[in-house]
Amino acid sequence: MERKSHHSDKEKSNMISRLNRIEGQIRGIKGLIEKDTYCDQIASVQSALNGVGKLLLEHHMKSCVIDRIQDGDIEVLDELLTTMNKLMK
Repeated sequence: MERKSHHSDKEKSNMISRLNRIEGQIRGIKGLIEKDTYCDQIASVQSALNGVGKLLLEHHMKSCVIDRIQDGDIEVLDELLTTMNKLMK
């Protein structure tokens, strides 16, 4: 069964803006590497990606997880733990 997320337009816009900035940072890092220029921006990109991951997880917990638990589907907890473990690697 395909599940869809429940993000408001404002939430989607916020995440897309963040991902666009991250994409720009990655292009910048790529350009610096191509020019053999030292680059110390990897940590800021990773931090930005972690921020997006936290937002996605928060929205997922506040919508999909709650809905599925209320419907009696406790398997969602195992799925949530798997997702959290992947994010914390």
